[in-house]
Formats: sequence, structure tokens, C-alpha cells
Amino acid sequence: MAPVNQPKDKKHERTHEYLSEETKSAGQKKPDYKELGNEPLGKSLFVRKTSKSPEKIANISSDTYCWSRGGSMVRNNRVLFHQPEQQCSIVHYVYQNMLGGLIQARLRQCLQVPFLHSLASYRIFRTASPFDRRVSCLEWHPTHPRTVAVGSKGGDIILWDYEVLSKTYFIKGKGPGDTLGDVKFSPYEAVKLYVVSGDGTLSLQNLEGRAVQVILHAPDCGHEHHNFFCWYCSVDVSASCHSVVTGDNVGNVVLLSTSGDKIWMLKLHEKKVTHVEFNSRCEWLLATASADQTIKLWDLRNIKDKTNFLHVLPHDKPVNAAHFSPTDGAKLLSTDQHSEIRVYSSSDWTKPQHLILHPHQQFQHFTPIKATWHPRYDLIVAGRHSVPKFPGYVVNELQTVDIFDGNTGQMAYQLYDPNVSGIISLNKFNPMGDTLASGMGFHILIWSREEMVTRKQEYLSKDMI
Repeated sequence: MAPVNQPKDKKHERTHEYLSEETKSAGQKKPDYKELGNEPLGKSLFVRKTSKSPEKIANISSDTYCWSRGGSMVRNNRVLFHQPEQQCSIVHYVYQNMLGGLIQARLRQCLQVPFLHSLASYRIFRTASPFDRRVSCLEWHPTHPRTVAVGSKGGDIILWDYEVLSKTYFIKGKGPGDTLGDVKFSPYEAVKLYVVSGDGTLSLQNLEGRAVQVILHAPDCGHEHHNFFCWYCSVDVSASCHSVVTGDNVGNVVLLSTSGDKIWMLKLHEKKVTHVEFNSRCEWLLATASADQTIKLWDLRNIKDKTNFLHVLPHDKPVNAAHFSPTDGAKLLSTDQHSEIRVYSSSDWTKPQHLILHPHQQFQHFTPIKATWHPRYDLIVAGRHSVPKFPGYVVNELQTVDIFDGNTGQMAYQLYDPNVSGIISLNKFNPMGDTLASGMGFHILIWSREEMVTRKQEYLSKDMI
């Protein structure tokens, strides 16, 4: 594919309006986080079916809801579910698959609806507060769906199996300045993590043996009158390419082999590279996001300098993340530092397929909010940072975890627990897609279905006894 330079032009037309809330919070007293511990917390929002007809619902004020088509709807006191009028059962899709039909996308849509309904039963199962500084990154173990690795602003790392009371590995960091920007599990050794740190290193950390292999040191950036310290901010690993990629705070991107041999180092952006990611379905496709307000897509087989990009996706604000969809790799999810979540499609990278207005404005002293994909459905997960100046803001607005339909850009559900009222910056579902890990300030939160929570609590109680 020949590289094409796409200049930054006028703002893209917004395709979706912000869906503001219908009701106000009752203004409950905030809990003391010291009391959180590992105790199970309260239930999620109550969900009920509406008795109104679609025609009547369509007449509700646009400040409350956005209605698109006919069909049935399930609603809690803040969110809509939308179901198409014509739905086929799973048996129908299995039969079509036996006949040779290509039904993967439609089958995912069929299975997505009951999953969205199951979110009504999600509540916080366990919490942990192992750090003395805020959570800065988290990553699920790729083959152990109940184990999550979490890094902190002070360089600490914890590998936590949340279903076992005593099964944790904890590595103490260096304190201030040792911020962990990103972590990724090695595709070859399950107990090893690639870690980028504020001390200017990319390292391979063995969580069991505590051994650290420093793979790369960031050089002094050498400004005209003084040396300016550089550090790496993001990392990703490709098992198929046997490669590791990382980006630093001045726009450099480095490609290495998994053994640590440097392949190339190029300045691909003008400012900090906030995110790098390989496409899991197309091994030569790389995305880089930057504080220079762009995302760039690259062909790894043909990178010579910063002008060799396949596409440039301009944004109005600095960009914090750019995730390819895990289901097929054909979509790209971006989160800026202010109020936009965008969904791009491979059918036309030049403009966003959906532009979602969403309050997540970044401030210095809390972890940036980054939207992520659900691993099995085209669903988008993002924490909410409610600010009074945002369109549609209501007094005492809840700090929820918002879930959007990636195919329509519309709100699908909002998770909320009355016992936690902070800003939930980081949110990722485990590889099975049934458990959500969140980072909120100093705390790690684990969400699961209520029936599963009850069963797991019984096991934990037996272990404690």
C-alpha cells in the first residue's frame, strides 16, 4: 500500500451527541477509603423494563435520551438498551454457520445483547489498596483470567490473583519519579512483564524471581543548553513478529526484538508518544498515538522516517490511547485528553466512523482516562470524569464506568457502585470478558456478576476460616 499523507484539516463533523443523564444523584455520603479493604461492596444500578411504547419514548427530551430506531428497550434510571426488532436465536446462527455462511459479526451482535443485560447484576467483588501512590497502569494476564498486573506512580508492581487470599507477588518501586507508564506480559513466559518506567528504562521483569533485565535505556535528549532527561511512556509486544515496540516523551519510537536487539529508532512524532500498539490481526500494521494531536498508522515493512505513515488521523486535542479492536482488528478506538472518544474503521481511515462526546478531561494529579475495548464484543469501556462545564452536566452527577456500543457509538450501560465515588480512570475486561478490573486513585477494583460474587465470597470465607 502506498503511503498517503493526510493533512490535518477542519474538525470532523460530530456524528453522535452526548447523552446526558435523566436523574440526579441522591448525594450519598462518600465512604472512607481506609475502610474499603478487600470487603465486598454494594450492588450495581437497578434495571427494569419500560412500559412506554417506542413512539412515546421517542418524544422524550433530547437532553435525556437519543432514540434511533424502533424496537424494544430496557432502561435503568440512567441508560438505554436498544434491541433490534428482528433478532435470530443463537441456534439460527449455528445453523447458518453449518451451511457455510459468514456469521461471526452477526453472532457477536446476538451474544452482545444478553451480555449487556447481565451488566445489571455486576457489582464490586474485591478491592485492594497496595500502593502509597495512585494506580498508573493495569494489564490482565493473557492465559489466567483471574490474575491482573497493576503498576503505580511510585514504580510498584503487584501481580494479584483476586480469587486467592494469599496469592500475590509484589515488587517495590523506587518511589517518586519511578512512574510505570505501561506493562505488557511476555507472550513466551507467563511470569515476565515488559515494563516502561519513569526512570528511563524498558525492562523485562520476572515477577517470581524478582530479577530485572534492563533492555533499553533512554538517552539524554541533549537540548541546546542542557541535557533533557527522556523516558519511555508506552510498550507493546507482538508474538508473531517477535518484536517489542516502545515510544518516549519526545516523539521517538523504538522497535526491538523480544531478546532486546534494537532494530531501529526513529522520531515519528513531534511530542510525547503516549501509546503504541501492534494490530493483532495484521502483523505489519502499527498504530502510534501522541501528544502532538495525531494518531499515525505505519507499515512496519516500510518505515524510513516520520513521513512514511500510511495514514495520519488528526485530533483536536492530545491523544492518550489508540486501541485496535480485538475481535477483528478492523477498528481503532482513540481517547483524547479532553472530551472525545473516536472510532475509526479500516473501510475509511480518513474520518471517524463515530465521534462520542464524553467527559474525561485530563488533569495533572490523576491518572489519564483511556477507553478500551471489550475482548469479545464491539463494546467500549471508559471511566467518567464529570465536570460542570461539560454539555448536559447535572448537579451531583455520578462518576460511572460508561459502556458504549462500538457499532453505533451510543451509550449501552453505566456501571456504578454507591460505595465508591472516585474517578475510575482505568478499566479493562479480562480475556474471558466476564470480569472488569478498574483503577481508581490508590485502589484496584474487581467487578463481577452478582451470582459469581456470592459463590466466590463463599470460597474466600472458607479460606479465611
